[in-house]
Amino acid sequence: MPEEHWKEDPDAGDYPAAHSFLSLLVGGAAARKLVKALKKQERPERFAAKDLLRASGLPLLSRSDSEVASDLEKVKAGEKLSPVLLVQGNPLWIADGYHRVCTSYHLDEKALVPCWIVPRLSG
Repeated sequence: MPEEHWKEDPDAGDYPAAHSFLSLLVGGAAARKLVKALKKQERPERFAAKDLLRASGLPLLSRSDSEVASDLEKVKAGEKLSPVLLVQGNPLWIADGYHRVCTSYHLDEKALVPCWIVPRLSG
């Protein structure tokens, strides 16, 4: 497996996926603001996959999950994965990239995952 299996920037399709997810939590208008803020980030921060799962409260998906299995195959073939989109808070919201976090955990739970992260909107 390649040591570095991450792209520099999120894929264009990650932002609509993040908007869809965030719309369920905060509505369309607030989701648009969060996605706009994510797009403005200039560089990713990096966090261990194990810490992302702990902060989000989400369970680790198994290697046999179809998306995780697909991502593991991509990495094995030398393809790079898109960074993760996060909204900071308690719990952490993985706006896009939950399967990629789980994939990274299975590869090396301590390896740093590139994350585009913004704080929650107030009020």
